[in-house]
Amino acid sequence: MNYLGHIYFSGNDFELAYANLFGDFVKGRDFSRFPNKLQEGIRLHRSIDHYIDQHPTVKTLKSILQQDLPKVYSVAIDLYFDHLLALEWNTFYPIPLEDFLRDFYHYQPGYWKEYPPEFKHFIARMREVKWLSYYAEFYGLTKACEGVSLRLSFPNKLPEAPGVFLRYQTEITIAFHAFMADGIATFLSKR
Repeated sequence: MNYLGHIYFSGNDFELAYANLFGDFVKGRDFSRFPNKLQEGIRLHRSIDHYIDQHPTVKTLKSILQQDLPKVYSVAIDLYFDHLLALEWNTFYPIPLEDFLRDFYHYQPGYWKEYPPEFKHFIARMREVKWLSYYAEFYGLTKACEGVSLRLSFPNKLPEAPGVFLRYQTEITIAFHAFMADGIATFLSKR
């Protein structure tokens, strides 16, 4: 899953959610230089990424999308699942998405000084542009695909992913619901 999914699977713990997002910025396996909460978030981030990569329904979906989106089908699935999570947010969370995101954007992490400048810039940009607020719209999915495509270091078909989503919307939605049911049992039942 992409950013919204990582935040969601952090439960109601915004401190953990920021640390979870930080997991994308940490290389290697030694996190001992970070406070315990950041280590917990990094481990959660990697667990979610591993879980989605190994999920049987997601593996089947990858085989469907591989031809249309070579090299980026996994990235597209992350973006599709965030789009569907935003679209169906009320099914998964008791607070409306806009209210949840407002609280998330306004939260000031207690470990803020521990984060490196590139992560702080990322969060500042996320708060300023509020791009997660657009994830439920097809426009938001389109912009996310375009933005991620530009950050990849190789030519890719990610800008075509919204059209592929429309073509395989039923299969993607079925895979999303299967993953969410298992993901909730795996990650949120413990919190």
